[in-house]
Amino acid sequence: MSTLHPIETMNHIRETYLRYLKTIYPFQDPVLRATFWQALEESGRLVNGPLLESAPPFAHGRSISRLVEEGILHSNFHQLYSEAMPWERALYSHQEEAVTHVVQRNRNLIVATGTGSGKTETFLIPILNHLLREQAVGTLQLPGVRALLLYPMNALANDQLRRLRRVLENYPAITFGRYTGETEEDDNYARVRFYEQFPNEQLLPNELISRRQIRAKPPHILLTNYAMLEYLLLRPEDCELFDGKTGKHWRFLVLDEAHVYDGA
Repeated sequence: MSTLHPIETMNHIRETYLRYLKTIYPFQDPVLRATFWQALEESGRLVNGPLLESAPPFAHGRSISRLVEEGILHSNFHQLYSEAMPWERALYSHQEEAVTHVVQRNRNLIVATGTGSGKTETFLIPILNHLLREQAVGTLQLPGVRALLLYPMNALANDQLRRLRRVLENYPAITFGRYTGETEEDDNYARVRFYEQFPNEQLLPNELISRRQIRAKPPHILLTNYAMLEYLLLRPEDCELFDGKTGKHWRFLVLDEAHVYDGA
């Protein structure tokens, strides 16, 4: 893979744009043309820089396997090992701190870190750990939402669905589903829409894809957006997600990209 040289790239872009400007404004008067070209060549006229920002790497902490060895995470966590949930790779220190705050101290938290810093792991690992503990004591087979993942837009929810498929493809005991405006009522229509939206994905037995399925047997992990959540809280047919026998298992509420939320 070729390396991008920032100074050479800047000079190339500048020279290319200069040639474009000299061609697009062909002054017929030689004095005006020379004055215009001279102005274009002045330092700082078109570009400033390049401006380089040095971003230090995120500090590393313990791995998932180490957290299991030390009794912080459940011993069955190894069953979720995959490329999507590496076992031996060191977590970032902010990921480890978030996990221990939730798992050991039952703390609420806000994670504010840079792009690509692995914020998903900070809530997904504690959620999976809780579900593994439920499996160990025999309560996971009871339907009901344990974790609600709330997103400001459907695209982000769909990205998380792809991640959950990779993490849970070999652990069908944990169920998950998406309830948004894109979720069909009927199972057959929902299956058609699934393969239209995710043509290269495999539908897992533990993914609930229709509204009928989600109401009948609420999944352990439910994804939605805040516009749909308002409907779910108001519509009588969706009360089973929050009330009654299936509504007593609530444990986690995740607001992803919370900084973009506004309004009532």
